[in-house]
Amino acid sequence: MATHIIIDGYNLIRQSSTLAGIDARNMQKGRETLINRLASYKGVKGYAITVVFDGWKSDNISEGREKVKGINVIYSKSGETADEVIKRMASNLREGGIVITADNDIAGFARRQGAAIVEPQVFEERMQMAAISEMKGGEEDYVYPVKGKKGPSKRASKADRKSMQKLKKL
Repeated sequence: MATHIIIDGYNLIRQSSTLAGIDARNMQKGRETLINRLASYKGVKGYAITVVFDGWKSDNISEGREKVKGINVIYSKSGETADEVIKRMASNLREGGIVITADNDIAGFARRQGAAIVEPQVFEERMQMAAISEMKGGEEDYVYPVKGKKGPSKRASKADRKSMQKLKKL
């Protein structure tokens, strides 16, 4: 099954040390900067990426959808939060989805649907590593930390092992 990354847009922006400052000065510029970074990441990795922003306070009767630099951008419709859109997408994609959020409600729901969850800071680090790799022209050589666990009784849960496998692909 193809990997599809679903991003809680404002959650990622506000969890990021660099994007949060841009967003505080100009919300539109914050979104554009995120989308530019995602487009660069997509160019290196090739995954389908959808970023979801809240539009529930707007007057839009239907979801706003556009494709910007190969990134699917969704603005939730009036009366619907981005959280609801992300949950719906996670439910449809199941194991094929990777959800980028720090929101515990979304993360718990998506995990129950079989999607992997990645913290925004971890994903931002992966985007930066991909950008560096692209500049160097080679594969990134990230070493994943090995935990002190050994043996079946110390083994991570099945859901955690699946998430780690998907995280390695990012």
